[in-house]
Amino acid sequence: MAIKQFKRLRQILEGLFPERHLYIRSGGEMRGYVFSTSKQVLGAGVIACTALWMGVCTAAMMVNALAVSSTDQQVIKQKAYYERLNADRQARLNSAVAQLSATNGSLDDLAASIEKRHAALAMMVTEFKGVPGAAQALAVSKPRLLAATPVQRIQATRMDQERLIDSAETFAKSRAERLRLAMRMAGLDASSFTGRGSGSLGGPLIEARDPRALAAVLDVDEDFASRIQRAATDMSDMRALNQAAQRLPFNRPTQNPALSSSYGVRFDPFTHRPAFHSGLDFPGAFYTPILATAPGVVSFTGVRSGYGNTIEIDHGGGFKTRYAHLQGTSVRIGERVAIGQRIGAMGSTGRSTGPHLHYEVWVNGRAQNPNRFLKAGEYVQQAG
Repeated sequence: MAIKQFKRLRQILEGLFPERHLYIRSGGEMRGYVFSTSKQVLGAGVIACTALWMGVCTAAMMVNALAVSSTDQQVIKQKAYYERLNADRQARLNSAVAQLSATNGSLDDLAASIEKRHAALAMMVTEFKGVPGAAQALAVSKPRLLAATPVQRIQATRMDQERLIDSAETFAKSRAERLRLAMRMAGLDASSFTGRGSGSLGGPLIEARDPRALAAVLDVDEDFASRIQRAATDMSDMRALNQAAQRLPFNRPTQNPALSSSYGVRFDPFTHRPAFHSGLDFPGAFYTPILATAPGVVSFTGVRSGYGNTIEIDHGGGFKTRYAHLQGTSVRIGERVAIGQRIGAMGSTGRSTGPHLHYEVWVNGRAQNPNRFLKAGEYVQQAG
């Protein structure tokens, strides 16, 4: 069967590439060349391979050209963005310089404008007091312009005001975003802890929803008032998230970072069968200090079935933590505890195979994975 197919293939090739003769006459001599079927097939194969190789190379070059084109477009877009940003800042500076040039000696109006901006900035910066990192980020620089003219000194002060409002916007927004991410890591909705759109400033509450109204209240230009508004809104969210993070169980219940058992399904140490474990187990020695992971009020102390000596703390907002298998307790029901306060000592009471702390986090009556809260707490500390 194979021989017949081979013969048939040979006949097809001989039909496509019949034997050909080439005669060349040169210098009175005649030379003949014979191109057999096999030579013609070989030549055709070489030509086909060459064409295929050239086609592949051409396609690769086209793909590469398209990829470079896409990268160039991204670079162009990024470049255009920064050019617009620089143009905007330059326009502000040019406007300030033009105003300074147009005064031609009437510095009282400019000085009054600078003082009004300073008052608005002071009102905003006051709200950042106590926030970690704010003092360094919003430090006011003092340019050395002792020999400069009054116009140059006012110009330098105005430029420093621009830098300060930029720093305030960036600082508040970046820290608020990091705190939102920490909330998401803990499985929480960050919007439930903020009052978006109600940015406020100063001692008497100033609602900053309308830049024109805010500009009238602060007696500054509308553009500056709009930037104050954005910074105030982000700052308001940042403070709300920061205060919420301080009330949530983001801290560790012991100084020992090791875990002997995680949250979820595991093999029960007594039955040796799969069972759900509703918390984290921290190993340690007897009488190792147990710490409150967030401020709150002690809602239970005593013995619970399987848990042994147990302490439960209500942190408000539906959050509760449980500390079990304790050797002893140092708090009582109704007592208010602070974050990091010692509330008991590690032991092995209840259904336990050795000294360790069983730690649980509950939200609205449902057990959560405490590890998510611990990781969120680590991220919040990095954000500080």
